Amino acid sequence: MYRFLLTPRWWGINLFVVLAIPFCVFMGTWQLGRFEDRVQSHEQAEKAPDPSTRAAKPLDELLPVDKVTSGRPATATGTYADQFLVPGRKLDDRQGFYVLNLLRTDSGKALPVVRGWLPGSATDARVPTAPKGEVTVVGDLQASENTRSDGVNARGGLPSGQIGMISAATLVNLVPYDVYDAWVTLPEAEAGGAGGAMKPVPAAAPEGSGLDLKAFQNLGYTGEWFVFAAFVLFMWFRLVRREAEAERDIALGLVPEEPGPGSQDAPEAREGPEEAQEGPEDAAKGASEDPSSPDYDVASTPVR
Repeated sequence: MYRFLLTPRWWGINLFVVLAIPFCVFMGTWQLGRFEDRVQSHEQAEKAPDPSTRAAKPLDELLPVDKVTSGRPATATGTYADQFLVPGRKLDDRQGFYVLNLLRTDSGKALPVVRGWLPGSATDARVPTAPKGEVTVVGDLQASENTRSDGVNARGGLPSGQIGMISAATLVNLVPYDVYDAWVTLPEAEAGGAGGAMKPVPAAAPEGSGLDLKAFQNLGYTGEWFVFAAFVLFMWFRLVRREAEAERDIALGLVPEEPGPGSQDAPEAREGPEEAQEGPEDAAKGASEDPSSPDYDVASTPVR
């Protein structure tokens, strides 16, 4: 009954099922592993001391930025150069923008420094000027932003002097010098009142270290992949059962045979011999009922 499983058509179906189910299980297990890694990172971050409470270290000793050095206080010395505004950033549920200045260090590279946050629109905004001369900044180290970072505007089309993403890849195209692949945010307002009107921007947790929406998306994807695997197996059993029932019905003769060609003309073919077998009595009766016949009896015709 199940010999149909060895036909070429079913070989293709079986091969698809054999490949699809392990693939779905593998992807579901991988997504589950991603979720467990985020949970573990979140637990480790809660047990570890606050990075901002640790002693500040020179910037070059903390690079490159990872989950361990992210948020650590970093020190750098230089002079402020170009200034940019980063619109579309929220603080305390209010819309505003960051004030970012590039700090030219002795190495020739520039460190992006977020001096603070201001409410409102970045267009035609009045921003406190940066300190003059050589300064030493101590800020919480942050990794360069990407398209998945909160508040990032990757669409472009911003006015001159504004950027949508704080990253070396964006800034290096706007300034004639190298830029560190990191940035710092000042935890306090600048001394001397130059930035007193701005609010400090708190450091963000490193990407993938918390139980955010992305972590629960991994958990949801885990369930979806296992559901896909179960669906493939269910549909294969359903197709096999339907094919087996069809084969059984044919073997038992329960499937009616289709009429052959010319079967609709059979009744007309059967009528021909019957008409040909019309007897002499029927012919005489037909002749007697004909008024033009000499044997037609007018007196026997009923009057109506």
